[in-house]
Amino acid sequence: MKIIRVTYTTRPAFVEQNKANIQKVMNDLRQLNEPGLFYFSCLGPDGKTFIHTAFFKTDADNERLLKLPSFLRFQQELKAAGFEVPPKQELLTLVGSSDEARFPQ
Repeated sequence: MKIIRVTYTTRPAFVEQNKANIQKVMNDLRQLNEPGLFYFSCLGPDGKTFIHTAFFKTDADNERLLKLPSFLRFQQELKAAGFEVPPKQELLTLVGSSDEARFPQ
């Protein structure tokens, strides 16, 4: 299993558009219903720092996300809007899970 977390801070004027773009990605992912891909995004207490976490069972699951048209648009618009704090990507290792069937150690 591969887990990636990306954290960045948008400019205040772009927060609402970023949230809308993220919702489009989530809607498309729900329609795909890929069992090997779990993705979520959270907004920090400052109201402009976004944390995205993706769990991939295989590299093919990762590729499905990266090639998703709504995800590509999300990335393009985010880059064009600029950042207060640029993205930081981290590769994480699962230590434990409350859902062993979906996220085995």
